[in-house]
Amino acid sequence: MLSDTSGQLQPANPGWALPAGICLILGSAIYLRCVWDFAIEGLGTPAPIDPPKKLVVTGLYRRTRNPMFQGVLLLLLAECLLFAGPALLIYAASIALFFHTSVVFHEEPGLASRFGASYNDYCRKVPRWGFALQKFSSDLA
Repeated sequence: MLSDTSGQLQPANPGWALPAGICLILGSAIYLRCVWDFAIEGLGTPAPIDPPKKLVVTGLYRRTRNPMFQGVLLLLLAECLLFAGPALLIYAASIALFFHTSVVFHEEPGLASRFGASYNDYCRKVPRWGFALQKFSSDLA
C-alpha cells in the first residue's frame, strides 16, 4: 500500500483515475437507483428497520437480484484503483464474500419466507449476480 510517513494513503498511478471515476459514478448511480426503487416500488428503504413492503422486480432488479451490492462493490473497486494496495483488495474481497454469504444464508431465505411463490418465481427468472456470472456458472455445469 502506498502511504507517506504519517500513514496516510497516497494516490496510486494517475492513469487509474479515469477507470476509478467511472466505477465511482456507476456505483453511486446504481446504489441511488436501487434506493429509489425500494422507496417508490417497494414502499420501503434498504434499512432493515423499514424493508420494502412489496417485492422489487423493476429497474435494475429486472437483470440481477442484487444490484445494490454490486453498486457498493463498484465503489470499493474505485477505492482500490485510486489507492493501490493489497490491504484494500483484501478488504474489497472480504466485503464481496460477506455480501455473497449474507445473501445466500440470510437475505434469500428471508425474502422467500416474506414473499413466497412470487420470490421463488423471480429467483428462477433473474440471476443472483447478473447475466454474465449466471452464463459463466451455467457453462461450468
